[in-house]
This record gives sequence, C-alpha cells and structure tokens, in this order.
Amino acid sequence: MTLILPTPASPFNIGTRGSPLALAQAHETRSRLMSAFDLPEDAFAICVIKVMGDAIQDRPLKEIGGKGLFTREIEEALLDGSIDIAVHSMKDMPVDQPDGLLLDTYLPREDVRDAFVSLNAKGLDDLAQGATVGTSSLRRRSQLLAKRPDLNIVEFRGNVQTRLKKLGDGVAEATFLAMAGLNRLNMTDVPRTAVSPEDMLPAVAQGAIGIERRGDDSRAAEMLEAIHHGPTGQRLAAERTFLAHLDGSCETPIGALAELDGGSVRLRGEILRTDGTEVYGDDMGGAIEDGAEMGRAMAAKLLEQAGPNFF
Repeated sequence: MTLILPTPASPFNIGTRGSPLALAQAHETRSRLMSAFDLPEDAFAICVIKVMGDAIQDRPLKEIGGKGLFTREIEEALLDGSIDIAVHSMKDMPVDQPDGLLLDTYLPREDVRDAFVSLNAKGLDDLAQGATVGTSSLRRRSQLLAKRPDLNIVEFRGNVQTRLKKLGDGVAEATFLAMAGLNRLNMTDVPRTAVSPEDMLPAVAQGAIGIERRGDDSRAAEMLEAIHHGPTGQRLAAERTFLAHLDGSCETPIGALAELDGGSVRLRGEILRTDGTEVYGDDMGGAIEDGAEMGRAMAAKLLEQAGPNFF
C-alpha cells in the first residue's frame, strides 16, 4: 500500500499542550518528519489543546487527578480524529493508554538529569538550615527530605518561566527543573547546576519525548517508524515496566534510570516514603532484551523489602 503523504491542503495534525516546552517538542517532531519525508513545514499543523493540568495551577497534582491531567484531552482529540498524533513528555505519561491508542515512538532522549536552580546557591549543600525549596514533584520532595529533612518544601507548579518568576519573587530559594527542558528551550541563561543521577535518581522516562497514535492508523504508524529512536525505546521499556509494576502515579515517589552499554542495560530504581524517612533502591544489569523483565523483578524486590502499604 502506497503511503499517502500530507500536503499543505491536507496537513498532518500534531496535538500538543500549549506550554513553551510542549511546543518545542512538537516542533522537534515536525522537523524530524519533514526531514524524513522531504516535506514542507505547512504540510503539518501544530494543534494546541488545553489540558486540565495546565488550567489548574494552585493545587498539587495528586489532589486533582494525577498524571492523566496532562494527557486526557489530547488523547480524546486523537480518538475522535481531530489530530493524527500526540506529542508528550514521557515522564507525564500514565503507563496504560486508552483503548485504541498506541505509544510506541520515541525521539532521541535528552539529558536525563535534574537541574538545581537558584539565584544564589550553587547546590543543595549551599542552602541554609530550614531553607525553602519549591517543587511540585513528589519524587523530588521525597528525595530532598531524605537528604535534608530540615528543608521547608513548598508547592511549585507551572512551566519553566512561571517557576523562575516565583524564585525571583522570593517564594523559594531554590527549585528543581529537568535539564532536558532547559536544553530544549535553549535557556542557557538560567542559573542551574546539573544533579548527578547518583545524587538524585530522575523520574521514569525523564528527558524522553513520546508520540502517541491511533492503533488502526497505518499512515501514522509508517511515518512515525521513520523517526523512532530504538535505544530510547529500549531504555523506557525497562523504566516504564518498573513503574507499571509499582502501580506508579503522582502519589508515589519513584525514581528510575536505564542506561545502555553495548548489548547490556543497567537499571537503577528507588521508591521513597513521601516524607523521605525510608528509601529502598536497587541496581541491576543484564541483556537489553531482558530490560522489561528486569523492571518487573526490581519492582517486586523493592516492594517486598518495603513491606505492605508502603505507599
């Protein structure tokens, strides 16, 4: 069957959230498709979809519905045919997709590390006793309290620009952002220090862009296959399987990172109590094709160590 490519008169619709970072990710997806099929920019349309997670900024995610708040409206548009594909930050994605949708395309992963951002301090050790740190991430909150139980952690929602403004207004002395987001936005002027995964294990799939499609859309499947980055998919298979078997959500502090070395994968994972008082971690290595099974095994091991009702 001949692939029918999009044209300016009948463009390929790319759905996305409206934040600067989400738009940058949608533009990267468009650029890769343009290059793969030698198509003009106007053969694609960027369709901004308002999602609940962006509309409500004054409450923690766990109070208003968790990760699905960044995807639900976009997935509804995908299912009703308003858009052809949806571009997501993979760390925002639930492990299960709605019936009829597939998430099987990933772009090359960016820097996985967290960034310590402050107008005055260079790192966590520079913060005074009792300093205020802003974050909306339960993982980061728990990791911080495990290292520095003296810190005052406050809720910090919003995009990169909003959080930087809050720092400037003195709401907090420091915050954490993803290095990947800062890099994709070319925000070289942001005062940040990259945090080693040895010091702060990142969120599952941090730094990765995923592209979702309808399962019965053969054209989208063929087009996306041309830009899929296999090594990123292999890494996420281990990390997201680990997350799935922990029943991970925005209410469960979980960190994980898979790294490839030749034909091998190293998977590190951890689970934490929300107050940072308990941390259970593990480190496994094996063949790349066994990455998902490693994720399952690690999740079972940590849950056994932590005991029932840990989360």
